Amino acid sequence: MEIKIPVYRPSLTGNEKKYVNECLDSTWISSKGEFIGRFEKGFAHFVDAQYAASVSNGTVAIHLALVVLGIGPGDEVIVPTLTYIASVNAITYTGAKPVFVDSIEDTWQMDPEDVEKKITPNTKAIMAVHLYGYPCDMDALSKIAKKHLLFIVEDCAEAIGTEYKGQKVGTFGDIAAFSFFGNKMITTGEGGMVVTNDQTLYDRAFHYKGQGLSKHRFYWHDVVGFNYRMTNICAAIGLAQLEQADQFIARKQEIAQQYMAHLEDLPLKFHKGSHGVKHSYWMCSILVDDPEKRDQLMEYLSAKGIETRPLFYPVHTMPMYAQNFQKHPVAEYLGWRGINLPSYPGLSDDEIKEVCAQIKTFFAA
Repeated sequence: MEIKIPVYRPSLTGNEKKYVNECLDSTWISSKGEFIGRFEKGFAHFVDAQYAASVSNGTVAIHLALVVLGIGPGDEVIVPTLTYIASVNAITYTGAKPVFVDSIEDTWQMDPEDVEKKITPNTKAIMAVHLYGYPCDMDALSKIAKKHLLFIVEDCAEAIGTEYKGQKVGTFGDIAAFSFFGNKMITTGEGGMVVTNDQTLYDRAFHYKGQGLSKHRFYWHDVVGFNYRMTNICAAIGLAQLEQADQFIARKQEIAQQYMAHLEDLPLKFHKGSHGVKHSYWMCSILVDDPEKRDQLMEYLSAKGIETRPLFYPVHTMPMYAQNFQKHPVAEYLGWRGINLPSYPGLSDDEIKEVCAQIKTFFAA
């Protein structure tokens, strides 16, 4: 059936066209132009960080963050198994080994107690993935990192605007990565950002993302770098989106509250915020009590023209990372039961009611 209510649709009702047309009129359409600097400066200010380096997508943002920390073969990086595959693949790109940890059932975030158990002499960093707009326990993770002299890399792809105890995520660790894919809180189509408060790490990120070009000599490259630069057109879209970020976040929070109000007393549980955190609700997500009902509900909604997504499958269960049998029971519990409901700023109240009515009908059958 034709999709009537998609799981996500970007809102492009601000200055996006105006700024893109300025790029076209100026002919600055590639990786130089005024919008790149404006977007980087604006985004750094938005997350309360000192430095931000734009890149071509969120995956390369994570990879670049790891590279500038010097992570490579022989190193281990601790990462939650319940995450999008990019978090783990980026570790593998460097030649380092991803070491999986389980999740906390209430928050869905990585379990600090399991992190502590997985530390070895080869551990170089902890990757804190702020999943679905909810922050990790950064007090506990920061304490562990300080105790064992480890780096913290924050994967904030799904957590633009998320806060932990009044502080924006992306500013707790040594370096952070953000994504601006079409379904993220703000979008550039494809794009990402590396954020840090350390000038040396910023300088290294800027150097590596531009093919390792020397500052002082044209066409002289002194490291093996990457072509990870963002285009001026993407930055123009990003700047227009950033101007609307606060209202996008507020609307997402309203959508989640409406879902919760309409779907009380059903055999499902919401991924809710809690005291001391600002849940940005990148996605409004639910867990069904019976895992056998999860795919049935998604198929039923699809037949009604309502698109949903499953939670991420734990990465340790995927073929390329499953050579050594592991059990992460909480992540598996969440992964087999979770659904992302339509969650985008332009979703109307009537559409929310329609989704909820169909979910109620399913459970009543």
